[in-house]
Amino acid sequence: MTVSIIPVTTLFEEVSRYHPNPDLKILEEAYNFALKAHDGQVRASGEPYINHLIETALLVCKLKLDIPSVVAGLLHDSIEDCNTTKKSLSEKFGEDIAEIVDGVTKLTRVQFDSREEKQAESFRKMLIAMAKDIRVVLVKLCDRLHNMRTLSSLSEEKRRAIALETKEIYAPLANRLGIHWIKSELEDLCLLHLRPEIYHHLVAELERTNPDREIFLKETADEIQKKLEDSGVSAQVLGRVKHISSIFSKMEKDSLSFEEVMDVIGFRVLVSSVRACYETLGIIHSNFKPIPGRVKDYIAMPKPNMYQSLHTTVISSRGARVEVQIRTADMNRIAEEGIAAHWRYKEGGSSLGFDLGWVKDLVETQAYLKNPDEFIQSVKGELFPEDVFVFTPKGDLFRLPSNSTPIDFAYTIHTDVGHQTIGARVNGSIVPLEHRLSNGDTVQIITQRGHVPSKDWLRFVVSGKARQRIRAFLKTEEQARSISLGSDILAKDLRKVKLSLKKLEKEGKIKTIAESMGLKAEADLYAAIGYGKVSSPKVVAKLLPSEPGVEQKLTEVESSPLQRIFQRAAKASRDRVGIKVSGLDDVLVRFAKCCEPLPGDRIVGFITRGRGVTIHASHCSEILNADPLRYIPVQWDSEIARPRRVSIVVTSQDQLGILAKMTTAITSNGINIVSASMKTSPSGKAVNQFELEVSDAKQLDGLKRSLELLPGVIKVDRIVGGEK
Repeated sequence: MTVSIIPVTTLFEEVSRYHPNPDLKILEEAYNFALKAHDGQVRASGEPYINHLIETALLVCKLKLDIPSVVAGLLHDSIEDCNTTKKSLSEKFGEDIAEIVDGVTKLTRVQFDSREEKQAESFRKMLIAMAKDIRVVLVKLCDRLHNMRTLSSLSEEKRRAIALETKEIYAPLANRLGIHWIKSELEDLCLLHLRPEIYHHLVAELERTNPDREIFLKETADEIQKKLEDSGVSAQVLGRVKHISSIFSKMEKDSLSFEEVMDVIGFRVLVSSVRACYETLGIIHSNFKPIPGRVKDYIAMPKPNMYQSLHTTVISSRGARVEVQIRTADMNRIAEEGIAAHWRYKEGGSSLGFDLGWVKDLVETQAYLKNPDEFIQSVKGELFPEDVFVFTPKGDLFRLPSNSTPIDFAYTIHTDVGHQTIGARVNGSIVPLEHRLSNGDTVQIITQRGHVPSKDWLRFVVSGKARQRIRAFLKTEEQARSISLGSDILAKDLRKVKLSLKKLEKEGKIKTIAESMGLKAEADLYAAIGYGKVSSPKVVAKLLPSEPGVEQKLTEVESSPLQRIFQRAAKASRDRVGIKVSGLDDVLVRFAKCCEPLPGDRIVGFITRGRGVTIHASHCSEILNADPLRYIPVQWDSEIARPRRVSIVVTSQDQLGILAKMTTAITSNGINIVSASMKTSPSGKAVNQFELEVSDAKQLDGLKRSLELLPGVIKVDRIVGGEK
């Protein structure tokens, strides 16, 4: 079936709906340019590629953005997929449009070691462009939304990879910018491609219960409307069903079945003024029983994305729990459109009066974070939507991420204040440094000159700035200790062959050896020796090339019966775990208990003094907190296939025969069950724990999906934990 190209008139019509005087000429030029540049290109579905560009531009129109943004939507792939340069775009369409297109363009022409590194660097580039012009990310979100709508033609592996990236980065980004309709649709599409069986199950359940729900929605909306009218408040009451992904999040968070999710239905009450919002809240509470602790005032304390509304949860007259949101029409527009709602009302700047301080913080932090996993983790943390508001004793207001501690607050004030923190008072009382701050707290930091941060702080701080500053300090300290240790070890070995380290430094020979080993300076060589990456006898042998066997002699001097036992154990450990360690022989290898990586996971080795090399998953928070100079390249040995033991917990309904179905699913995936246990609760839930032997991460992933398909299974979690 041939798919026709969307005509330019469709774009003209959409732009003209909201723009008072659109430049249709430049739109037509951009349309024809894209048509020519992408001539003959088709998508995986067989549809002309140009349609994706037009659909992206139409989504930009839905955000009601300016003409340069719509043009950028049409041209957003012209640099990436065609022989077009930023310079040529600038000459033809202007610098403004060229900058947006360049900001959206991925780094396809640069070679990276992994997909994760490429993803991190592409997002890093977009983030910097976004700080200069927010339109970059708005166009990117439209591009991503259309890509998510058309994922079905791709392979399952590609669909899952794109959906996972969207779930972790782009949906939270849309939420942070307050664009609710994009955020909700992206989340639903992510669920469709990552957990299709759950998505279709929820769709079927919603359809099954729809007739009763429609009646309930109308009756309750009418009841609320009448109560407000009787009290003299003019309002519009809208009933709605929550998005599928929102329902599933509630089920997963609280281990609930669909039937147990109480607040699937919500009501939105639109009134004329802020005063009417608070008056409406009082009327609703006087007519419906409120749930304690569920009132939230986002009018007095707006969210960072400018969202304002009053939230409450009440018991309806039919006994159902419902959420009610109360806001003005302007608040409702901002709640749906976020930053885009400000675009047509503000002039002369890309920030549009919108709070984008978090973007600037990310741009500042990213300069320090070269590790792609560490950078992406930092981004995810900053995209987390919930914040707390706290005050200094002088009454200055600070916004911090949810669950922040006094240490996070101290680093928000200044890096030196953070480093020198020894205590804190919250609301006048001394609290532990790991104390979680709440909205409205007054925080006073107690400092001491010369005090330095502790590694333990990394266990509880949550802000990206605090984590980065603490890590940077600790890495500098660790490197200094390793340089001192390494120089002492080398000096000791040199004395055994009657050489002086200081004399060799003056002669420049140590620097020459360092450079020959790919290191920049003597300090890097000493650090490598101190970390255990480079053997001191090997360095001595390079300094004495005329004396063959000196490395072996020095090694034998150091060797002892105990060390020889260690070396044999080290070889056995590498053979047992199936790991190859780059450049190191006779070293103990063990898996980190904090992440317990499986074959197929991306991994990194960490040199631990006296305990060999510990293998971590590359995204593990413990390894990201560690000194990167102690990382060492490692890889799975494909010739050694050893089953790994893992533990999983399956939360399910307490149903007859469900345990048998689980064990059948496990064995059907070719997995051996080492042990199993089951506990039930009075609420009708069952917690089933299995210890299994799996061959790799892919097999475990397949098992989790098989278990999630079973009727009555609520969620499946892998158990990991322990020390690094």
